[in-house]
Amino acid sequence: MDTDASNRRWSRADKSHALAPRHYRNAGDLPSVSIHVHPCPSVVNSPSDLLSIRGLTKTFRQRQGFLSRSAHVVRALDAVSLDIPRGTTLGVVGESGSGKSTLGRCLLRLTEADSGTITWHAADGTTTDVRALAGEALRRFRPRMQVIFQDPYHTLNPARPVWQVVGEGLFIAGDKPGGPGGPSSTSAGKTHIWRTARLLPGRSEEIRERAAVMLESVGLTRDHLDRFPHEFSGGQRQRIAIARALIVEPEFIVCDEVTSALDTRTQAQVLALLRELQARTGVTLLFISHDLHTVAAMSREVVVMHHGRIVERGDPRRLFETPAADYTRTLVAAVPDPDPRRRTFRAPPARSSAG
Repeated sequence: MDTDASNRRWSRADKSHALAPRHYRNAGDLPSVSIHVHPCPSVVNSPSDLLSIRGLTKTFRQRQGFLSRSAHVVRALDAVSLDIPRGTTLGVVGESGSGKSTLGRCLLRLTEADSGTITWHAADGTTTDVRALAGEALRRFRPRMQVIFQDPYHTLNPARPVWQVVGEGLFIAGDKPGGPGGPSSTSAGKTHIWRTARLLPGRSEEIRERAAVMLESVGLTRDHLDRFPHEFSGGQRQRIAIARALIVEPEFIVCDEVTSALDTRTQAQVLALLRELQARTGVTLLFISHDLHTVAAMSREVVVMHHGRIVERGDPRRLFETPAADYTRTLVAAVPDPDPRRRTFRAPPARSSAG
């Protein structure tokens, strides 16, 4: 293989977010490597790891019918084990239903896993069993892990101005995890936080000021503080969602398909913003996407998931140029070639004589 040519293709990908590996025209062009889907081998965490996941399993039960008593069991996560290095971006790719979003939600405790362990490694060397946290301990821990969802419009409160949307997590958590200013665990469920904020002179002004600073850090201005989510474009809403996640100074953020609903130009802007914020704050990102182009541009390492299991992990350049697993080769082969002169189309199936 021509190494110089490969490097030139990869350098173009850094600028246009296009997939640099070779484009396979059809299944016959794939490398003749036969590796079946298998669980990720056991891993050993290093001191630089932020999260260690071992044997994480999650199943969902789906009823066969309205009156049926039987249920179909779907294994969304099947004994997933991996380590997430501190201060880096780990990409997770796979088709819809492969378990990518379920993995992120289980790490954040938005969805409870059936079994397995999630261990948090603090910078001072202490460890925390995330799945064992409950009640006040979990509330104090949540600011360390945040999420940016796929559709920002449906995750932003349409009845609140932007400064309250961005600052809500700051008020709940206080100035720091478990710090003063947030509502107690007994009162949080009884009184809306902004009603409580009115009882704390100066607290709302402080949150508003910090929300303004955070909006400016993501490319918006103070003029946007009193506007409502419906007044913004899709890219601006996603910037607001990023500001909301960052205002509590998390160490780990799950980015769940954050660019899939955006146009190409806005995608590039949001990705550049995430890279800039990571370089500035050192936050660790779990970047979930089905788009190989985006993952190749964002991630230091990539995990490929299929049917709730990790089938391959590695450097994106190596992974997409010389995939080892059959499923990874299938994903790479499905990437459309941007050059229309080189595109090929599958012939439709032949009609049967009886048809």
